[in-house]
Amino acid sequence: MKAPDRISEFTSDRARTRFHTAYDQARARLWPAPPETVVAPTRFGEVVAYRFGSAEGTPVVLLPGAGGNALSWTPYLARLSAHHPVLAVDPIGEPGAARQTAPVPDEGAVVECLAEALDALDVRRAHLVGMSYGGWLALRHELRFPGRAASLTLLDPAGFGAVSGRFLLWVVAGGLAALTPGPLRRRLAGPLGNATLRQEELLGLLRASLSFRRRLPAATPLADAELASITVPTLVLLGARSRLYDAADVAERLRGLVPTADVEVVPDAGHDLPVHSPGPVTDRIEEFLAGR
Repeated sequence: MKAPDRISEFTSDRARTRFHTAYDQARARLWPAPPETVVAPTRFGEVVAYRFGSAEGTPVVLLPGAGGNALSWTPYLARLSAHHPVLAVDPIGEPGAARQTAPVPDEGAVVECLAEALDALDVRRAHLVGMSYGGWLALRHELRFPGRAASLTLLDPAGFGAVSGRFLLWVVAGGLAALTPGPLRRRLAGPLGNATLRQEELLGLLRASLSFRRRLPAATPLADAELASITVPTLVLLGARSRLYDAADVAERLRGLVPTADVEVVPDAGHDLPVHSPGPVTDRIEEFLAGR
């Protein structure tokens, strides 16, 4: 599916300033040891990556979900960067530090943008870790450039069926709940299956990002033949309560089509899996990456 021939942007200069103020404050508060900031030029604009950990070894590249940025990975950074070089990415077309200068009209362009950013970052091979849309992007990148990824880690990834009204309702409900008073918002987190509503340190940023108009193509569904061609070591963690799809059905499909994939369904978590269960998810990622 093609995206409109437009650039992702904020609704006004005031909204942009408000977001970047909240973004810079959140980075300073959540990342007390400033990482190295690297700008990666592409034909679609400038991707921004934050480098943590050692410079030695195969880097772990962290790709956020739709509407997210590198701050989404805050609970994971200390542990992952203790054993691996880590690059947390602000992609083009998402609210963050990246700067978009040209439309990203279709799936191919999204993949090319990531590939060009990795080239600019001098990343020849990487462990790609993606949540939701970022997981779909990691899969699409591997299909286009097989073998460039040393491994794939996918957290409740998109691309396993069309986006349903049920999922869109979940997104809208979460956005509305973010605007409610704190006690009510925190109570709503459980019934809505959205642990982000309990993230007080990111609440201002979440509210500010509501004024961002995202103009990227939807995650196209992955065909059986495409999945069957994946040979790189792959870890897939699915939220049992995900509103994106039936996790049990997706797990069964992946186990049948991708013999190199280790597929697990995480109880109690939904599409909010990376925020809901950062400790267990980090444990599983570290175990998966050990020795690779």
